Amino acid sequence: MTGIRMKDRVAIAGAATTGFVARNSGRSQTSLAAEAAIAVIKQCGLTRDDIDGLCGSWPSAPVLQSALGIPEVTWFGNPVIPMVDHIATAAAAVHAGLCEVVLVYHAAYRAPWNSVGALKDPFRRIGVGPTLQQSGPETMAGPIGYTGWASRYMHEYGVTREDFGLVAVNARSNAQRNPAAAMREPLTMDDYLNAPMVREPLCLYDMDPAVDGADAFIVTSAERARDMALPPVLINAAVLGMVAHNEEDQTESLRRHGQQVVVETLKAKGDFWIDDIDVYFPYDGFTPITLNWIDNAGWCKPGEAGAFLRQHWDADGRRVLINGRIPVNPHGGSLGEGATQASGHIREAVHQLQGLAGDRQVPDARRALITAGGFFFNAQGLLLHRP
Repeated sequence: MTGIRMKDRVAIAGAATTGFVARNSGRSQTSLAAEAAIAVIKQCGLTRDDIDGLCGSWPSAPVLQSALGIPEVTWFGNPVIPMVDHIATAAAAVHAGLCEVVLVYHAAYRAPWNSVGALKDPFRRIGVGPTLQQSGPETMAGPIGYTGWASRYMHEYGVTREDFGLVAVNARSNAQRNPAAAMREPLTMDDYLNAPMVREPLCLYDMDPAVDGADAFIVTSAERARDMALPPVLINAAVLGMVAHNEEDQTESLRRHGQQVVVETLKAKGDFWIDDIDVYFPYDGFTPITLNWIDNAGWCKPGEAGAFLRQHWDADGRRVLINGRIPVNPHGGSLGEGATQASGHIREAVHQLQGLAGDRQVPDARRALITAGGFFFNAQGLLLHRP
């Protein structure tokens, strides 16, 4: 297996957030990204003069550099979401010597195509082109594709909507411990089953809420990170996985898509897997994605993720604790914290491994697995650990 030379040589030195709200915040994406960026730079004991690389989604790198007054950079990039792509790209740039200290950032933002409130905001409608428009009901593109594959999952494995509901309830229960989360009201299975149906079989609570907020990270060499203010979190392996038939309507099977590529490659490249981790972060932009990640990661056989969650359900906390100790998305995931496109998953993993997760802290957490993205063109994986 190629690509192992970067293993443990690049680290995430820090992570910071603005927190998230499921409403129009009255702020711009640039101001949110800048707030998170300033926080993580200070947290790591750096100044803007130390930053020589920028990697983010929105706003563009030139815009954020100007906003922060960073004197000069030797490399920048604006990869596509989810955010494992950004961490992997920044790590590769550091390892290649293109730069030394990368500010990685992501500003989640309620857009006109994913929120009625945002659609009514004239400032948020400015510059919206056809690539940001929602697909019509006759297509399988975008979010609609997951409703079809959710039905397929139910049909193929003989499961019910309650399996999806376990993911939603777990997320909301964990979000209650996270002051940065947008959705902290309690959610029961009855609430889930009685929620408005958006598109059969997925309801309101099967889909992550659009939010305003931002996360930021510092990525640098492991050697330099050791001299910074916080314990370094080493990048053991990172993968972006995809198969040839990667469109929503062309994917051939639940048993062969990008997730399987990620799992196979991470297991081959990394030094640890699910038997050795302390906290797990499966993507939950849609609840069936989470069940499929749990199946494919090897926690259980295909189609048994719901039964697995029930087996490891903490009734008192209304959440999952694998083997009584491993939480699943302890920050609330995308369903509870908000649609951060996995920046929240990565940030929480970093904080858990640095011992900074507050009331959510897993005792002596040393290893984390993040399986981000969905079935089609954006499955991603990340293994993180502390030295």
